[in-house]
Amino acid sequence: MTRVAIVEREKCNKKKCALECIKYCPVNRTSDEPCISLDEKTGKAKIIELLCTGCGICVKKCPRKAIQIINLPDELETDLVHRYGQNGFKLYRLPKPRPGSVLGLIGQNGAGKSTSLKILAGQLKPNLGNWDNPPSWEEIIEYFRGSELQNYFQAIQDGKLKTAIKPQEISGLPKHAKGVVKDLLAKVDERGAKDEVKVLLNLEKFWDRELAVLSGGELQRVAIAATIVKDADVYLFDEPSSFLDVKERMNAATAIRSLIADNKYIVNVEHDLAVCDAISDQISMYYGSAGAYGIVTHPKGVRDGINVFLDGFIPDENMRFRDYSISFSRVPAPSEGSISHKVAL
Repeated sequence: MTRVAIVEREKCNKKKCALECIKYCPVNRTSDEPCISLDEKTGKAKIIELLCTGCGICVKKCPRKAIQIINLPDELETDLVHRYGQNGFKLYRLPKPRPGSVLGLIGQNGAGKSTSLKILAGQLKPNLGNWDNPPSWEEIIEYFRGSELQNYFQAIQDGKLKTAIKPQEISGLPKHAKGVVKDLLAKVDERGAKDEVKVLLNLEKFWDRELAVLSGGELQRVAIAATIVKDADVYLFDEPSSFLDVKERMNAATAIRSLIADNKYIVNVEHDLAVCDAISDQISMYYGSAGAYGIVTHPKGVRDGINVFLDGFIPDENMRFRDYSISFSRVPAPSEGSISHKVAL
């Protein structure tokens, strides 16, 4: 088994504890080489995974709940794509987008979906787990040899793929872009598509408004529009349906699918399964432990993928990632004049 030790830096604070993880670690008490120590640079706990026995005492003793110790199968290490430093989050595998279709990404928060988008966008270079000695692009391309991602990363390295990404966080948009909506879209429009997108996303009502006065849902639509009007080879959308009502989510789905072309890659991170069904041609799921590690499944058809996600069991990998299944039941609407305290979802 491979031991994964995670220290959440935001929670770990030596000024608010008595260093219980160091004091009570059995390896520290019996060995000359400590398993847990304080990092001199950061002042945070540092765990050497090769020395860790997996006893879990540090997890129980830490008053800040900053430590996770997880056991994973050894064979999974060959799929390690990226790690955020020592005792940081680990991402296993990557989604495999294909030109001419939309790949939907679903799964819990903190499982690596946004990290995957940054890697696919070329904003983050995958270190293959070697965070202290990152590999070259040649080594990365060799690692993915034989898969769809080999040609993808080769094109990224050669500068042949232009990417456009709609980030998850859109509240800061007014700080980075000033002026009215129509001027912003005119400035970034590389396809001459701003008028078409204006109709698709129903932007007419605030077309002449300042970005600073827009609501969250209006900013979301502007961010989607600003991504769609760019002339790119790869379009990446991180939670485009957030802040939108049902009608606007369907409008966004239609607008995103309007980008489909034989030479275009489209990837969409989504939490709304109905919207994911409407947008996607294929689905990859993320599972793992939030903030500790995330595993990406191989692409599946939309209906099969959603059913597997709801069931919590992946048949082709013989993996149960949730100990319960999610099911929906229809509740008849209450008859006229009756009072009901139940809500039908």
